[in-house]
Amino acid sequence: MKPKNFSKFGWFVLAYNLAAIAWGVYVRASKSGDGCGSHWPLCDGASTPLHGAVARLVEASHRISTGLVGLLAIYLLVWAFQAFPKGHLVRKATVSAMIFTLIEGLLGAALVKFQLVVNNDSALRLMFMGLHVTSTFMLLGSFAVATIASTDIRPVRFKGQSGIGWILGMAAFGMVLLAVSGAVSALGHTLRPVDNVIGAAMDPKTFWMVRLQPLHPLIAISIGLYLALAAGLVQHLRPDARVKSALRWMVGIYVGQLVLGLVNIWLKAPIPMQMAHLVLADVNWISWIAVTMFALGEGIERVEARPAPEAAPSAEPLAGKALVKAYIALTKPRVISLLLFTTLTSMVAAKGDWPGFWLFLAVGVGGYMSAGAANAINMVIDRDIDLTMKRTSTRPTVTQSIPSKSVLQFSFVLATVAFGLLWGVANLLSAVLALSGLVFYVVVYTMMLKRRTWHNIVIGGAAGAFPPLVGWAAVTNDLPPLALYLFAIIFVWTPVHFWALALLLKDEYAAAGVPMLPVVKGDRNTVIQIGVYAIITFAVSLIPFLMPQVGWIYAGTALVLNLILLYLCFQLYRQTNRPRASTLFHYSMLYLAILFFMLAVDRAVVIKGGFSPANKREMSVRLLPFQNTGRQNRQGSVIIALSKDDHATRGARS
Repeated sequence: MKPKNFSKFGWFVLAYNLAAIAWGVYVRASKSGDGCGSHWPLCDGASTPLHGAVARLVEASHRISTGLVGLLAIYLLVWAFQAFPKGHLVRKATVSAMIFTLIEGLLGAALVKFQLVVNNDSALRLMFMGLHVTSTFMLLGSFAVATIASTDIRPVRFKGQSGIGWILGMAAFGMVLLAVSGAVSALGHTLRPVDNVIGAAMDPKTFWMVRLQPLHPLIAISIGLYLALAAGLVQHLRPDARVKSALRWMVGIYVGQLVLGLVNIWLKAPIPMQMAHLVLADVNWISWIAVTMFALGEGIERVEARPAPEAAPSAEPLAGKALVKAYIALTKPRVISLLLFTTLTSMVAAKGDWPGFWLFLAVGVGGYMSAGAANAINMVIDRDIDLTMKRTSTRPTVTQSIPSKSVLQFSFVLATVAFGLLWGVANLLSAVLALSGLVFYVVVYTMMLKRRTWHNIVIGGAAGAFPPLVGWAAVTNDLPPLALYLFAIIFVWTPVHFWALALLLKDEYAAAGVPMLPVVKGDRNTVIQIGVYAIITFAVSLIPFLMPQVGWIYAGTALVLNLILLYLCFQLYRQTNRPRASTLFHYSMLYLAILFFMLAVDRAVVIKGGFSPANKREMSVRLLPFQNTGRQNRQGSVIIALSKDDHATRGARS
């Protein structure tokens, strides 16, 4: 038995396991799990009258196929101990595979002996299903590690990896959690199929497994967002060709799995689609194992192992209050304040009233922590840029008064706590939206766009538009058109705001090699682009008034604010200089704060009945010529006076 053939056989064992898993899905989905009654491991008992001989054949074939997995695991174990030296990772992995093969067998026996099959809808069955899925992942992971470690990959080391190990570990935990939620969703569909899952889940009388089903797609999106973040950081910290290739495969497979999941929902989960979906999930898990193996292998290029730039200032390790202040500085409190304001005012706008102290506090804290985590990660990635810019050259990540490893750990703790807080106190949708903003800022803006194109802020600005969605969803658990318009307002406002700042920092961006618009196209072109986006902002910010939920308070405020914005843009166009760019920059922040504040005020007035949102003609309180009906005023005109009932009647007709 030679080591060079071990990997080929290992891939065959993995492929066989995937086939056995797919057949196991068929056994569960076809309700053939009681085909052999309560007899195990042999299928020598009478099958249940309900399913008969077909179910017995299906269940028996499943037991035979999984029994062969045990034989293959034994064969690999013997081969590993003969072909590889003591302490080699292949030996350890095959021992692990053997252990999890035994665990899989015991779990299968428990499902049969306790009759946790077919129509059993107990919580105990769900617990065993979760354990079964987890042990399957561990078994596949063990086989994958043994197979990859038998090639020319350098030995894997967990020490001295600057935190990348726990980043990968959190991703692995998330993928296992996703698989368990998928098992819950699949079991609920098998036992209690419904035509409208979302509608059924909203009904408190619906069976509890059905009510859990919608969680799986949201968890899939959440884990996908984290995987995108982790993949971006791994590629940044381990810029190795093999790591990059494995990451592309992993991301591609995950996207394919999401698409397959959507098709599965659309087709109401036919059995072949369920089989394909789970197998692809297992393949995705194996691809992440490969990423982990390559990223943690010795000899892989590491960013943190590169010598620091000679010009980088050094600082003594911080302690006490100075250390706390440095960690707070990593979150960029001044930058977050405006984003947080749009989050909180959107909560009031969504509710039309005070949303409640604890919800308000939780969303505020969670929103701050999520945005702060994004800013801290950004500092780690942009350390080389920050070094060359005067205003950022003393950041803790530049001076290394806080090591990059500690910054990343701090960031992931913040992001994790923020996600849990938003999910626990508000809802999962708001947590997913906050994580989406974080990932968009770090991966799309910082990693993909910032150093490549002057369109960076146009596209990347979407990251700053997520906060109002988070606030709105936290209150209502949905995203109506008005909430999406708030996203659009910030999206088109961002270029006006940021390019005004870029005019002030043009020289610093040029020295750092960041292709901001003033650096690439010049001041004049930048000012023209600012004007164009100011006009777009004007138009987009007035769209909410066309909706029945928004009244004249917001419209009047938006009109005045936009006229001032256009005036300042025109002044900057007439004479482009630092004072006028600074004025526009600072006013743009005031613009957004007042606009969102007045929207919250307007919504509170409208919802409380101060105005009738469906009848804006009446809200304008026009003076009409004298008529035979009505109440005459001192000027000889009358105001048409309608009762509340009349308002409601006319509103319904409109």
